[in-house]
Formats: sequence, structure tokens, C-alpha cells
Amino acid sequence: MNILAIDTCTEVASITLYSSDVKTSRKVSDVAKSSGHILKLCDEVFSEADTKLSEVDFIAYTKGPGSFTGVRMCIGVVQGLSLACNIPTLGFSTLELLSFRASKKFKTQKVATAIDARMGEVYWAVYEEGIVKNERICKPEQVDKLGSEFVGVGSGWKIYKDSLIKASEIKCVESELYPESSELVDLSILSIELSRSTPKITDNFSCLAVARQFARQRAVINILIMSSI
Repeated sequence: MNILAIDTCTEVASITLYSSDVKTSRKVSDVAKSSGHILKLCDEVFSEADTKLSEVDFIAYTKGPGSFTGVRMCIGVVQGLSLACNIPTLGFSTLELLSFRASKKFKTQKVATAIDARMGEVYWAVYEEGIVKNERICKPEQVDKLGSEFVGVGSGWKIYKDSLIKASEIKCVESELYPESSELVDLSILSIELSRSTPKITDNFSCLAVARQFARQRAVINILIMSSI
């Protein structure tokens, strides 16, 4: 099975090509720069793995939430590659991927993920026993009360650490952990094996709905702020 995994939704962007049971990856920091270089990174991993895009069985990708530029770039590149070669795609929440990575790193099935959403809010999700739930955007003070058995990960824990710890009662925190495309390969394989999802040609359109949902919510907030000035 050949899988191309793409993630550019946070400060760290990465590309992984899984071919012949080997992962070939590229990772760069600063999403403002790395998103623009996404196709170059794809070329590099294909060249190193001696594999062609037409040989890819499906593309796994993150569909947000995250930075507007990063999410838009990821969706655009995935759509282009998918439509160009008729390749099925499989999208995952950035929160799910980060939670999945944290569960493996810390060997726990209890993870609380918070990514900075700007304007005093976080993208929040709770991960238990391999399932992500309670995904939403909210104030740090409005997150779930979970307890010390959970591990908190994501950029939100760095910026709103005190508020998140007080509201969630979580003590163990790792704010410098980011999603990675190499883990996206593992998550997509697991998801297929458990029959939770199936790659589809039309899946790349569903990710637009997710991006528009967050963009629309942010636009409404901005309009309200401007109208009050």
C-alpha cells in the first residue's frame, strides 16, 4: 500500500510517503513558509522513495482546525493531487491526529488537546480509548473538567496554561507537541482496519465544509467586533 500523508495546519508542517512498508518524511517549521513549499516537499519524498504520484493508493491529510493559511494550503494541494490523478483521500481532524500522537508518546488513552485559536479561544478535543469527542472552539475557562489522569497537549496549553489547568484539573502538560504526517499514516491505516473510515474521491470536498465552518465562525466574530468600534 502506498500512502501520501500531508499536514500543514499548525506551526510545523510535514509530508510522509509510505511505500513498501517504509516511511519517507520531510518536516519544516513556520507554517507560513512550509505551506508554500508543500509541493516541493512532495517531490522530494517521491524522488527519495522512487515512487510516482500515480502509484499512491490514497492521500491522508489534516483538514483543520488550525491556521487559516495552513488549512487552506493543505486542502488546495490535496484537492489538486486527488483530482489530477483520481486518487481517493481520507481527512482527519488536526485535533484527532495530535491526540493520537500524544497517546502513543505518553502511553495513555486519556488526552486533552488544545490548539490556540487566537482571540482568547482554543480548539478543544477530548481523546479517550481511541475516540475523539467534544471537539469545539471555546474559551479556556469553558473546557471539560477531566482530572489529573489526562495529559494536556497542544499550543493552547502554552498560551492559556493557567486557565486550562484550572478548568480541566489536568496537571501533566506538553505544549510543544505538534501533529506529524508520519503518525497520520498510522492513524489512517488504523482507521481503515477498524472500518471507521474509507478513502473516497469526494472526501476532499467534505474538508472544505470544515474549513468554511471555522472561517465563517471567525468572520462573524470579526464583523461583530468591527461593528462595535
